[in-house]
Amino acid sequence: MLIEFNVNNFRSIRETQTLSLVAGTGKELQKQNTFPSGLKAAPSLLRSGVIYGPNAAGKSNIMRAINFMQNFVLTSQALQEGQGINVAPFLFSSTTRLEPSEFEVTFIQDNVRYQYGFAVNNHRVTHEWLLAYPEGKPQRWFERTFLSQEKRYDWEFGTKFTGPRHLRDIWQTATRQNGLFLSTAIQLNNEQLKPVFNWFQHKLAVVLPGLGINLQFSIDQCGSEDGKKLMMEFMNAADLSIHDITLQTQKAKTVTVKFDAEKSVPTQSVAESEITTVNFLHKIHDTEELIPIQLPEESDGTQKLFAFAGPWLDVLAKGRILLVDELDTSLHPLMVRFLINLVHNPEINKNNAQLVFTTHDTSILDTDIFRRDQVWFVEKDRESATKLYPLSDFSPRKKEALENGYLKGRYGALPYIGEFKF
Repeated sequence: MLIEFNVNNFRSIRETQTLSLVAGTGKELQKQNTFPSGLKAAPSLLRSGVIYGPNAAGKSNIMRAINFMQNFVLTSQALQEGQGINVAPFLFSSTTRLEPSEFEVTFIQDNVRYQYGFAVNNHRVTHEWLLAYPEGKPQRWFERTFLSQEKRYDWEFGTKFTGPRHLRDIWQTATRQNGLFLSTAIQLNNEQLKPVFNWFQHKLAVVLPGLGINLQFSIDQCGSEDGKKLMMEFMNAADLSIHDITLQTQKAKTVTVKFDAEKSVPTQSVAESEITTVNFLHKIHDTEELIPIQLPEESDGTQKLFAFAGPWLDVLAKGRILLVDELDTSLHPLMVRFLINLVHNPEINKNNAQLVFTTHDTSILDTDIFRRDQVWFVEKDRESATKLYPLSDFSPRKKEALENGYLKGRYGALPYIGEFKF
């Protein structure tokens, strides 16, 4: 479960920006849109959050920040000594360009709250910390700080950080300056930190524009009768009138040609792979005949819905956290509502999956769909820095016309459109 995410000095984000999924005290849509966290500090969490704002205001950078944090946790131990870290600080300031970018996330895994974060520049991790709350009170398991004047790291391990001292020394020594202690210790079989690493690896899923969605999730789902039935129900719930889905797998050969400079002759290698073709069967009007249409020939909306179907069902089944940038791209507003409603339906979302997404679709900016504490906005200040703020800052009424208020500029986060003349 995601509780809160903080990011500082990353891309268009200059000062610390906070995205929280802690539910407020409002009672509206409480059963559908919130669920109990089991924590005294944050008794209820939100099932979803939506972010609005003009183009180039920084919506995508909030998502990229979470994606960077996840990727760095999962891969930093594989960086070679001296290899650079591909992080981008806020560039429109002479000071921030030289300062590290900072990321922190608070979440629940296996009924324990964790607060993990790190700060990095292009050369090294400058700070890393982990707090755990297994009994409600904070326990600092480890903290690592780079002392620039002394050019060394200061390490602190709490009394609750378990494991033999000699193993701790091995994990500490093996951690490179451009890698995370969390990632390194996991690679060297630390058991205590596995829930934290597993949250990043198995619970968090980020979909960014341009990266596409792995169709294999949906294809694998169609590989069994029960899975295909579920996919059919999912697709037809969006009124696509698909009568069946078939998969055709065939072998393909890939030939790679390389030029051997020493022998001055080309060499080739042949590799075999399998290609799966997805066909949707549609019924001809007034007949029983079914016509197969391959997935690439379907509409963009149908293709995207199929691509989303497998991951969406996986997220719901496993109680994962899904973050999607520009959810409405190629999807009709009613399809977007359909996807959101799946997350908000406690009978379907039994494992408390969460959804955070950005969009320009104001038709879903509706108090019948979202609570007031689920809506966020971004805009840029005079220094071109992204500001993220919640709708609740404006104390809207319970049944306020949110779409109308937003488009009239009541909450900010609108594009400036000037005059254009030939």
